[in-house]
Amino acid sequence: MYKIKPILKQLFDLYIFGNIHVAIAVFCLTKLTLTEVGISDNTAPLFVFFATVFSYNLIRFLRVSDIKSWFNLWFKKNKVFLYLITFFASFFLVYFVFKIYFKALLVLFPFMLFTLLYVFPVKKISLREKPGLKLFLIAISWAGITVLFPLKQNYIKIRIEDWITFLQRFLFVFAITIPFDIRDLNYDAITMNTLPQRYGVVKSKQMAVFAMFFFLILDFFKEYHQLGTSLLIAMISVVMILFSDENQNKYYTSFFVESLPIIWYIIFVFFN
Repeated sequence: MYKIKPILKQLFDLYIFGNIHVAIAVFCLTKLTLTEVGISDNTAPLFVFFATVFSYNLIRFLRVSDIKSWFNLWFKKNKVFLYLITFFASFFLVYFVFKIYFKALLVLFPFMLFTLLYVFPVKKISLREKPGLKLFLIAISWAGITVLFPLKQNYIKIRIEDWITFLQRFLFVFAITIPFDIRDLNYDAITMNTLPQRYGVVKSKQMAVFAMFFFLILDFFKEYHQLGTSLLIAMISVVMILFSDENQNKYYTSFFVESLPIIWYIIFVFFN
């Protein structure tokens, strides 16, 4: 029994820090978009899943020197497994990319560009150096990838209601990403000028709560709103946001907060 626990913990850490958990979260948000419009196709969600595992791990490999100390040690001990996870993700990513509609890939391009310019400076253009831009880029990229991309892939004309969903998704991701910035308050370079660095933890949480409030308000402007589902996930999200702090357990955001998109999808399927 005592030998099993360390093995399970190691597997759990690989699941979390190998970016499989976050990839499932993005998969669920993409499925949520398609399920709302009555489509069961998994091509776009699976493409997004493998793209997330591949890209998130690749960024860690290339920016390993920026990783905070405790994670750096874990990374060095497990990098072989991470290489294997990334290799398999790249294999399936190539497989699925040939199943993606060309115009759908074009939808992904600006969000991929945002990510590249954020991580790697090109001709002295580095979005990473722009104050407070990190949170905005994450939110708009997740919104575009999980809303616009799967609709385009399934030949659905994007309507005003879909743009409302896009804005809702932006607000949701914006809100639940703030706990990550709070967690990294003691590690992020001061030049990043994140919301907690600039306005403090309390005001940052208030911004997240206001974002979730407007997330709910927008539901009334949709023809087929899901107020019960939206209200429940908003309440759970707000509780988790309010309980976040700069000294939180490393699994609080990496597992529990990151689980919110998964919980949202489960709630939606359960109520519908």
